[in-house]
Amino acid sequence: MTYVRKCPISRCGHHGRSAVTFGGVPVREARTLPFLRSLARHARTPVQAFEDASNRAGGELVRLNMGPFRPYLVTHPDHVQHILKTNQPNYVRSGMFWDPLAPLLGQGILSDGEGWAASRKILQPVFTARYLNSLTERMAEIIDRLVETTVVPGRRFDVAQGISDLIHPTIVRLFLGATISDSDIERLAPAYDTGVTARSIRLLLPFAPERLPLPGDGAFKQAVKTIDEVVYPRIRYARARGGEAVDLVSRLVSARRDEASADRLIRDDMVAIHGAATETSVTALTWVWPVLDAHPQIAAKVYEEVRRVVGRGPVTVAHLPELTYLKMFVDELVRLYPPGWILPRTAARADRIGDTEIAAGSTMVLSPYLTHRLPEFWDRPHEFDPERFAPGNERAGHRYAYFPFAAGPHVCLGPHLFLMEALLLIAGILCRFRPVLHTTGPVTPRLASTLRPPAGLSMTLVPVEHA
Repeated sequence: MTYVRKCPISRCGHHGRSAVTFGGVPVREARTLPFLRSLARHARTPVQAFEDASNRAGGELVRLNMGPFRPYLVTHPDHVQHILKTNQPNYVRSGMFWDPLAPLLGQGILSDGEGWAASRKILQPVFTARYLNSLTERMAEIIDRLVETTVVPGRRFDVAQGISDLIHPTIVRLFLGATISDSDIERLAPAYDTGVTARSIRLLLPFAPERLPLPGDGAFKQAVKTIDEVVYPRIRYARARGGEAVDLVSRLVSARRDEASADRLIRDDMVAIHGAATETSVTALTWVWPVLDAHPQIAAKVYEEVRRVVGRGPVTVAHLPELTYLKMFVDELVRLYPPGWILPRTAARADRIGDTEIAAGSTMVLSPYLTHRLPEFWDRPHEFDPERFAPGNERAGHRYAYFPFAAGPHVCLGPHLFLMEALLLIAGILCRFRPVLHTTGPVTPRLASTLRPPAGLSMTLVPVEHA
């Protein structure tokens, strides 16, 4: 894979902006780009408005004019590294995106400060490669059984719903224990889906006060209520059962046995981990099918490898190291379609990024979706090409040019889990079926807290022998 590095910082400051100083170092104000008109032009696909702004910025740190709200758009890997790694404690997960979801996510692993540090210390051992590898065989069995029992050959179905029907029970069984009922699993899946989509409008209207009702607020409140009705009884059951910690709930209960407000803290971590593990996987794996449909030559290579390595299935842990092209496919998938497409942060204190002064309280909008498309760092950035990630084709560019699961201290705990799950699910479906997508045009992302294809995308799975 070819990288071309051009630091845009040398371009900063040539737009007639007056220089000031920050700690004796010359700094300049970032230029502001008009944004509301672009949002209006791309009302059905607001992600495109952000991409247009990124193209105009060219990697430079800029501000987006959204009326009373003017966040910084951060795309250059140097600036991403500064926020997520170098001066990470100064850039907290609050404000835009985070505040509307606070009733859902709580104060655990997806928060900041002492709450985050305590949760990460507890959860880190659960997400080591060694521990997750011990779960992979069980994961393979669950996915194989679900594909066998839930997929109806030849029947048209909603792609997002179908993938959710495979992912949610898998994650719940692995981390919430085998005793949770099917009815509770069926309640959780749509509640999480509503929780991360219902308040999407507040992404574009972060200045709107909570007291001002917006579309989706009522559905969001009901989704949180449903999740709590399922999760809190699991905590009480794990505490009453006692004994050895055999699942995520039991581990959390054991670790927080003597803490005040333990139930709420356990609930927050359970919801965050389950939501991140399912939402990330469902979102990313929903993109598999339109990508295969749009790139038949790449699809043929994926199909051939699955046929050669797995045969007619089932997929086992032993197959995974040999699915090299499929792994390359997944790596490229989350380059162009990273589930967490937008990662806002708030500057706790004044700072300087490059030669730009950042005031305390400023909103910084980072986006793997945009950084992964910078032509300064990616050859043919909009082209889907798994060969970028071929073994031996080491990435020689900037470490922060590719961060589909965030980076720095707040890097996602579960990328290894996601990769295992993605390989098992994709190969588990393709060893039996060939997808037929039902669409009449390009599949473009819609506005949500994660990068989702448009609602209503459907396909049919045809048995291999009939394809």
